[in-house]
Amino acid sequence: MAINVKPLADRVLIEPATAEEKTAGGIIIPDTAKEKPMKGKVIAVGNGKKDEPITVKVGNNVLYGKYSGTEITIDGKEYLIMRESDIYAVI
Repeated sequence: MAINVKPLADRVLIEPATAEEKTAGGIIIPDTAKEKPMKGKVIAVGNGKKDEPITVKVGNNVLYGKYSGTEITIDGKEYLIMRESDIYAVI
């Protein structure tokens, strides 16, 4: 299903990765103790600013700050919209 959201300027729409269900040792993590993921996939990008073009592309996997962006829901699915400067790295 295609997302018909176009971020403005230097904003990026990200689908966060799912939170870990188990630890490396096999312990199941309850919903209340799960950490917010700090990585996700770029779903849509804006056109950039006049003097600063966007460097991430749709489909890139990225790392971002724990409390970066604004959570939004589109068609029942959670996304983050944030400025490109809140993205730390492309992985």
